[in-house]
Amino acid sequence: MGFFFGAATSAYQIEGSVKEEGRGISIWDSFCQQKGHILDGSSGDVACNHYRLWQQDIALMKSLNLNAYRFSIAWPRIFPDQTLHINEKGLQFYDRLIDGLLEAGIEPFPTLYHWDLPQYIQDRGGWASRDTCHLFADYAAAVFNRFQDRVTHWTTLNEPYVSAFMGYLTGGHAPGIQSPDQALAAVHHLLLAHGMALKRMRDKKVGIALNLSPAYSYDASSQKAAGWYDMLHNQLFLDALFRKAYPEEFLKAIAASPTRKGFLDLIHPEDMACIGSPLDFLGINYYTRGIVQSDPERPLFACRVVPPEPNPCSDMWEFYPEGLLELFERIQRDYQPKELMVMENGTSLPEGLEDEGRIAYLEAHLMRIAQAKERGIPITGYFVWSLLDNFEWAAGYARRFGLVEVDFATQERRPRKSALWYARFISSSR
Repeated sequence: MGFFFGAATSAYQIEGSVKEEGRGISIWDSFCQQKGHILDGSSGDVACNHYRLWQQDIALMKSLNLNAYRFSIAWPRIFPDQTLHINEKGLQFYDRLIDGLLEAGIEPFPTLYHWDLPQYIQDRGGWASRDTCHLFADYAAAVFNRFQDRVTHWTTLNEPYVSAFMGYLTGGHAPGIQSPDQALAAVHHLLLAHGMALKRMRDKKVGIALNLSPAYSYDASSQKAAGWYDMLHNQLFLDALFRKAYPEEFLKAIAASPTRKGFLDLIHPEDMACIGSPLDFLGINYYTRGIVQSDPERPLFACRVVPPEPNPCSDMWEFYPEGLLELFERIQRDYQPKELMVMENGTSLPEGLEDEGRIAYLEAHLMRIAQAKERGIPITGYFVWSLLDNFEWAAGYARRFGLVEVDFATQERRPRKSALWYARFISSSR
């Protein structure tokens, strides 16, 4: 079996052209228009202009020796409004992209949902509504039927934890809602939507990408908080997908809460079997561990992540590559997936800083992958986040993750030292 060395992006973060060729409005379009939501007041209206510069970006990928590219399909480009008529021009853009990738010898890895829910669906309840599961399954089937002749690897959802808890609990991401009940409903409906979509995508490899993070207690008084952090980030999703059940401790806590037990009514008898439909691969998005402290002011389970100490490898989080190997070993021991892929791994560094920190970050994590493979863990792919500097959600353009630097005023692309290092690493690994 070959190994995929790739890079990853998402539609809203790079495409731009948000009003062109029939694209509808997403929750991120709406969220960015509201003052105070984005650190620098920006939006993804233009971003990296990938919608027009995709050929240039494929040439960059080829020059870096990538044999795979993970991107997302913009749901609002395919079903732009509540008439639910398919926008042919939206499909044609991804036709061109997929064909261009294949011509360059690069395997396309589309993700169906990377957070850009159509606004008209949010107006009907969004992920807090069960109806959204059916709409997602229809969207997934339409996209799958169009591209299945050329695409062999599919990802249904990217980071349902973030969609649910940052979108509906903390409000830090679109749609900006702060409701524990809606957040819990979103967890179930995102997972159910995944299961419904998976049942309509046959004879190809289909997986999901989870953002997973080992949990460590900050002090002796925070052990319970660390346990709940692990429950919400990791076990809640892994148990549902691989054991067809939410963790018993989680369900007991929900049942004991007079304001949260409505969550149990959302679970229909057939739901968990649907969610637990067999996966062809599990995608892991890994960046760092969580050092967790008790915080009674936080909603749901009273825990928060302690801010990281400064380090030369990231301006956002602790440098802790050991956590990736810990995750591999835990998942292999407890869940035995058919295949594992690292679908996001990378780091943000301040603009102008020398790129050695990013090289050190990537090298350390690739070393853990090699160690895991030596131990028999079935890892088949690695994708750097990200190919390009991009619109980094609520941080706007203040965070730089790209292997390739982007000048957003001119749209000039300049491969960083880390991009050239990665290209050499891939070449030597083959």
